[in-house]
Order: sequence, then structure tokens, then C-alpha cells
Amino acid sequence: MKNLNYGIIGNCRSAALVSEKGSIEWLCLPHFASPSTFAKILDEKKGGSFGLKPVGEYSSEQFYLPRTNILVTRFVCATGEFELHDFMPRYRNENGKYYTPPDVVRYIKHIRGEVEVTVNFNPQLEYAEFPTSIEIHKDYIKAHTVEGEYDSIYLYTSLDKQNVVDSSKIKIKQNEFFLLSYNQKLLVQTTARSYLKHQRTKVYWLNWSERTTTYKQYENEILRSALTLKLLNYQKSGAILAALTTSLPETIGEVRNWDYRFCWIRDASMVVNIMTQLGHTRIVERYLDFIVNLMPDKGEKMQIMYGIHGEKQLHEMELSHLDGYEGSKPVRIGNAAYVQKQNDIYGILMDVILQYFKLYPITLERSEDLWTIVRNIATIVKDNWQEPDKGIWEIRSEGKHFTFSKVLCWVAIDRAEKIARLLKCDGYANEWKILKEEIQIDIHNNAWSEKKQAFTQAYGSDDLDASVLLMESYDFIHASSDKYQKTVLAIQKDLEYKGLMFRYKNEDDFGEPQSAFTICSFWLIKSLYKIGLKDEAKRKFDELLKSGNHLGLFSEDLDFNTRRMLGNFPQAYSHLAIIETAIILTGEQITKEEQILYTIKH
Repeated sequence: MKNLNYGIIGNCRSAALVSEKGSIEWLCLPHFASPSTFAKILDEKKGGSFGLKPVGEYSSEQFYLPRTNILVTRFVCATGEFELHDFMPRYRNENGKYYTPPDVVRYIKHIRGEVEVTVNFNPQLEYAEFPTSIEIHKDYIKAHTVEGEYDSIYLYTSLDKQNVVDSSKIKIKQNEFFLLSYNQKLLVQTTARSYLKHQRTKVYWLNWSERTTTYKQYENEILRSALTLKLLNYQKSGAILAALTTSLPETIGEVRNWDYRFCWIRDASMVVNIMTQLGHTRIVERYLDFIVNLMPDKGEKMQIMYGIHGEKQLHEMELSHLDGYEGSKPVRIGNAAYVQKQNDIYGILMDVILQYFKLYPITLERSEDLWTIVRNIATIVKDNWQEPDKGIWEIRSEGKHFTFSKVLCWVAIDRAEKIARLLKCDGYANEWKILKEEIQIDIHNNAWSEKKQAFTQAYGSDDLDASVLLMESYDFIHASSDKYQKTVLAIQKDLEYKGLMFRYKNEDDFGEPQSAFTICSFWLIKSLYKIGLKDEAKRKFDELLKSGNHLGLFSEDLDFNTRRMLGNFPQAYSHLAIIETAIILTGEQITKEEQILYTIKH
């Protein structure tokens, strides 16, 4: 049994997963949603990887340079010691624009002595569907496909290229470098140039971290989660990925394997909300620009998800030639859920739009675009809130009247009313106030179960659902409400198992869920804290944080018995929940002076 002991590196164009032993085992170039260059995580034999390791016995440890996304794997042998610094360049160039090439730099920092290593450079392009050929040229090593879709990458290095390709022994006795690029480089690549990129990227991340709001507790957990969420942000369009990977299974050997390299309106909007709380307000503007560009026609309904470039058709297909993570088939690319109707997305998006209007002065161009979207969403919700949908968990069978979806319809109209008041459009606000009250009454009349003494998963059902815990977070109900407090305790009793949470227990399209959905455990902790069980919430939070990997990264799911991570990784949902829960539990920001002292100390 293995855990997802990977670090993530990236530059908001693409990202890679690096194993705790320094092997790149997932990378797509030139961008997040491209076919894979390395995919050993999905097929041990055919997927391809890029690693190096000392010959003979050695020990290793892995960590991030503090307050950055530069990943260090340190190797210690009897004869010497060196570090592998992995990163993807990201910094402002001379004209003020971000330099984010489709490159991975592996800077080898020599520390002492001599260490013999072997390199395993085994790219398998285009999801490893056909063999990849490797050629040695004067300035670089080129890997390319010979069948199917043409693709190629270039490896530059200060080490002997023939020895790299042959996996022959190489001595590390000074600083060296690898630079893997989707593009052929126009400038000569050297160790000094790689070091310069390293330092510039380090400064970028240090500056970004310094702008992140700091709290008196859980500083490291909040910052690492924020840095991870930043890596899932696609610079070019403003889209935010749900996760970096595809087809990592929710349960080993089952078929709940999905491609998460897309922008879910719900997930992305939640990320934007939490990043704004941390002081990174530009993400709101860029994300809403992405939304505006997706909505050209007034009559066009919003999808639940889009491609990172705004693609609207995300056809799902299976890669039958790949064995899957620990044999868990199928491996899927694309996601058929894009056609689903999920009414909750409107409320979460409208919450972000309200936040934007509160943060920024009203400007005619963007404000008018957003006001059009607000009115369109309000109309869609008015026409559809009484209809069933597929819900937050994307049930693929028959739709239901999910309570969470109804609550978020209420949120959509509540936020629309508030936006209308801000814009002095009282006619719309008064109309929406009436609709909001109608939805609220409907939920109280139909979602409450006397038998369960709780708000349930769906109208007319006694099944419970962790998403209902969010009723309070979106201001639908107060934490002091007797109904809400009973709901929290009922959901905890029904869905908590061995300190972790099911999303729900009732059967779905694939039977009964078998793993814990990570974000739901954080939702329970927040809810317990809100209803006054603060000591229990704090204890559960500290325990749950131990379930991350050696770098503090979390996936989508956890195994109830072993606590091993499952599902796609790293998961935006999980990391936004860490931040949100930590903020609620600590509540107190540190002063600017304290933050400067903290930065110097660390």
C-alpha cells in the first residue's frame, strides 16, 4: 500500500508531481489539461517518469523552501550530499509581464563530497499510448512520438547527455542542472542561468507569501494550502482547477475515477472566496473575467464546469491502455458531468460577484457585464429552483430536490438582492426579496425531517448529507438555531466513522460510498465550533491535519481504516477547507509588525 507522498511544483501554467524520492511521476505540457508527459502515477510500467538517485545506500528527506513552491529533495550518502531543487519558473520579466514557460527546472545543489547517481529519463508522451523515441543532439536531448499525435519535449542538462539517456553512472561533485521544456530554447542553457531562474522564482513566491494574511495559529497549514491553491490557478484565463490529476480512485479497485483538470464553477468560486480572505483580491477580477467571457449570450445557461481555456464540451473517454493507479480502472480523460444540471452553482458564483462589488469601486464596463450576469442568474434561478437537479455530488442517475441546491438557490437570490441594493436598483431588489422568502419557506417546509430531527439530503428523504452543514456558512440559518444545532449533531451521528466523514451513506450510481470525503470532515469541524463545541472541534482539526502527507498536502478522499489519501491530488476543495476551518478556529490575525518578525524568523 502506498500513500500519495508527492510534492507539487508549478507556475500557474502547468504543474508536476514529484515523489518523495525525487521522481517526477505526473506532468502535462504545455498546460494543465495537455496529454501527459510523465504518468507513472497512473501506470507503474508504461506511464513514464523522470528521476535520479544515488548508487548504493542513501537517505533522503523532502521539504519546500520556506514560504515558496520550490521543492527540495535532499540526498545523503556516505561519500557526499546534494539537493535536488525542483520548480517551474514564475516571475516578472523586464517588461513587467509574468514569465511562466512550460518548463521544469531541476537544479542540483552540491553540498559536499562526491555522489554517484543514475538518471531515469523515461518520458512517455501523449498518455503513453505509443512508444516515445529519444534522440541526443548537440545542445539537448529530444523526446518525441513516432505514432499517433505528434508531440515532443526537450531536455537540457550540464551532465553528460549519453550517460543520462543510458542511465549510466554520473558523479555529482558540483552544482548541475536539468531543464525540461515543451519548447526548444533560443538561449544557451547553463547551470548559472538555472540558478538565476531559481532565485527569481524564490523571490516571487516569498513576495506572494508576504502578501498573504497571517493568523496567530496554523500559520504553516494556512500558507501551504494557499500556495497550493495558487498553483491550481491558470494564469492565462483565470480558471481554477479542481485538482491537478485525473483518475486517482476514490476507492482502490473501484470505478469512481474522474478527470478533475477542469474549472468547476462551484469549486473555483469557493477558492476565490477564501483567497480573497487571505488578501489576494486580484484573483476575483481574473476569475470573473473568465466567467464574463463564458457568457456571451443572455439566454445561455451556465454549465457546472468548463475547460481551463473556456471549452464547453468536455467529452469523456477511457484510456484502456493504462492500468490505472494501483490497478484501478478505468483511466478517464474529459468529464461527462459537464452536461449536468446543478442549481447550487448559481448561489456560490453570486456570492463571489457580491464580494467583488464590495471590494472594488463600481466601473461601468465590468460592473455592467456583471450586472447582466446577475440578472441572468436570478432569472434562471427563478425559473428552475423548483426543479430537481443532480446536486453537489454529481449524481448521474435521476435528479432529486437536493436541500443544498435549494439553499444555494436562496443564496443566489439573497446575494442578487444585496447587489441590487448596492447598485441602487431597488425595483429588482424588492422583487428578489419576495422570491428569496418564498424559497426559504419552501426549504423549511420540505427539507426538515421530524424522524431524523434534521435537514436531510433531499425533500421527502430521511438520508443525511454533509453538504447541508453549509446552511449556516451561507447565512441561510444561524448557528444558534435549534434546527441547525440538531442537524449538525444528527449528521455527525449518522455520517461520522472513525473520526472521518462520509458525504452521504445512501447508495448512488456506483453503490454505497466506501471512503471519507476530506472536505466533509472539515465542514463538520467548522459546524461543531459554530454551535459551541469548540474544544471538540479543535481536537478533531488537529487530528485531521495529521492525515496529510509529509508536506502537508491533501487529496480528495481518505481511507477510513488506514487514513491513506485517495482521489485526485492535490485537491482544491480540501485545501480551501483547511484554510477556512483554521481561520474560524483561530480567528485572530497577527499585526503587520508581527508578520515581519515571523517572516524573518522563518
